[in-house]
Amino acid sequence: MEVVQDSAQLVNWFRSSAPYINAHRHKTFVLMLGGEALETDNFQHIINDIALLNSLGVKLVLVHGVRPQIQKQLDQHGHKSAFKNDIRITDEKSLVLIKQAVGAVQIELQARLSMGLANSPMQGASIRTVVSNVVTAQPIGIKDGVDYCHAGKVRRIDVEGLKIHLDMGAIPVISPLGYSVTGEVFNLLAEEVATQVAIGLQADKLIGFCSKTGVLDESGKLISELLPEQAQQHVDVMAKRDQEASGTLRFLRAAIAACKAGVTRSHLISYYQEGALLKELFTRDGSGTQIVKESSERIRTATIDDIGGLLELIEPLEKQGVLVKRSRELLENEIHHFQIVELDGMVIGCAALYPFKDEKMGELACLVSHPKYRSSGRADNLVLHVERKARELGLDAIFVLTTQSIHWFRERGFNFADISDLPSARKELYNLKRNSKVLLRKIR
Repeated sequence: MEVVQDSAQLVNWFRSSAPYINAHRHKTFVLMLGGEALETDNFQHIINDIALLNSLGVKLVLVHGVRPQIQKQLDQHGHKSAFKNDIRITDEKSLVLIKQAVGAVQIELQARLSMGLANSPMQGASIRTVVSNVVTAQPIGIKDGVDYCHAGKVRRIDVEGLKIHLDMGAIPVISPLGYSVTGEVFNLLAEEVATQVAIGLQADKLIGFCSKTGVLDESGKLISELLPEQAQQHVDVMAKRDQEASGTLRFLRAAIAACKAGVTRSHLISYYQEGALLKELFTRDGSGTQIVKESSERIRTATIDDIGGLLELIEPLEKQGVLVKRSRELLENEIHHFQIVELDGMVIGCAALYPFKDEKMGELACLVSHPKYRSSGRADNLVLHVERKARELGLDAIFVLTTQSIHWFRERGFNFADISDLPSARKELYNLKRNSKVLLRKIR
């Protein structure tokens, strides 16, 4: 029985992920994999998931970091290097050891991506990787009297070269080293490299791995979505708390820069959580935090194309007798009265406003949230949205007829009213058998 249930869950997961599989095919994602991720037990699972994305037709660029590996090299050789503004001051000896660390990590990544063992997720993957000098760099130089030596910054990205590799189906593996026109090598911030690569390619996504599941609020709860200005507020708070070395902080800065330069979505996920990459990309709730130019969730007026989603949302409540049954034909005729909450193309909430302009009143009807999102405030947002619509129409009050949500509306400022308080046209349609309570709220 358990096997049957697992199989059913697998089938349902595949069906629900199909829109995302179609949406991501042929898109370009830049992955920022910090050196810390390579040290975890979950590293091979991340490689497996990268291989799966590649097999699904996603164009991938992998930018890797090497901070812990560099530190190990320095410790083994008894050499110390200082940080200034979260940038390693890279002297001659540090640079030699950094090259060794970068080379070892690149070889490890290529080896893992080349696996093809039978009975493993990598079987038949046949991934082609490319390591090339696509990053041109220049020295940071001297700032505030500090000589950063061989620490540098990105000057330009060979976008055309990257596109050639991507069109061939290869995964470019890019290190945080850049090369100057004078033949010098510079140590770069991996986050800066990933950001500039994403901007140059106008990638569809920039995805970063960090120790936490994403950005957390003050109570430790995951924030699933942030606009750039909201992300900046978290950056300011983390910087004040002296968390400059935090991978989350570094990636948030990168995501904000990428977003402002045209990369529509950046995602921050955990390198500890198994399957975090797939959950983030192929489920509506995701697994981390995304920084977006505009929200993937919105409230809008429904159209005929939303009929199917509306029916799927309200039919279970109609069967329970919570809502009055509406035929498809009636929905089509009244569709302009409906407001919906849409999340990644799925209708997860709805409400209707029927105006009675002569009496300056409006009926709030068919207020529904998807069962999965009923405790997340969508219904409150819909009520506020309908209120704004009602005010725009010059209405002074909205009312509801309800049999089972009386307390919910009472808690939100709706007061008991009488059938006689209803607009004349609505009184004539009142269903005595349902014996619905009338609740009313002034909006002016």
